Amino acid sequence: MATAQLTVSSISTRNLASFQGLRPTEAAKFGPSVGHLTVGRGLSLRSFKGLVVKAATVVAPKYTSIKPLGDRVLVKIKTAEETTEGGILLPTTAQTKPQGGEVVAIGEGKTVGKTKVDLSVKTGNQVVYSKYAGTELEFNGSKHLILKDDDIVGILETDDVKDLKPLNDRVLIKVAEAEAKTAGGLLLTEASKEKPSIGTVVAVGPGTLDEEGNRKPLSLTPGNTVMYSKYAGNDFKGKDGLDYIALRASDVIAVLS
Repeated sequence: MATAQLTVSSISTRNLASFQGLRPTEAAKFGPSVGHLTVGRGLSLRSFKGLVVKAATVVAPKYTSIKPLGDRVLVKIKTAEETTEGGILLPTTAQTKPQGGEVVAIGEGKTVGKTKVDLSVKTGNQVVYSKYAGTELEFNGSKHLILKDDDIVGILETDDVKDLKPLNDRVLIKVAEAEAKTAGGLLLTEASKEKPSIGTVVAVGPGTLDEEGNRKPLSLTPGNTVMYSKYAGNDFKGKDGLDYIALRASDVIAVLS
């Protein structure tokens, strides 16, 4: 996996407005889709068209608390696993980026229509959130994330994803096992097995809010066999070795029977 790192001191901020606000000691990293990158003089904003630079904001030690506003939530990110279940030490590049953490502060909620709506989570909840959501912070020596309440997938108080309690319009689905044979009876290798887009609903959230701030229950129920959009949602591996996916109800395209 190739990554490139550059500092603000190595480029001209005069020609690259998107780097304004970064201090010279802060680094911006590019993901594997960028490949190797050589930074030289004369860069312009056009050179970086289509690239996303995401660096954690460092909160200075003089600030001792963070109070999210509105429907935003502050989550202390769970530390990445450094070893496998068998005890093998993982290199940094192989460690799975966590998608969960503990809620440490919440905003006051939001108003929909004339209704004041409280947030779906409380301080102390262990939550799972969307992979690319929020703004990452370095605060009190730990990584945190400020994100919207709607970006939280669900509450997970255990270490097994099948116990996930989906929030809002999210649905937890146990993915059907991939076919091991072709229609003609030929055995498929793991690499050639097509990822299924069918599964069984395990749990559903309370539903979306209408224009008046009232909950509209989802039409799906646990036990439904459903088909969903192929590239939607967040994938998880359960302790039972099975695959699970959490996605929005709008990404479910059919109920099978």
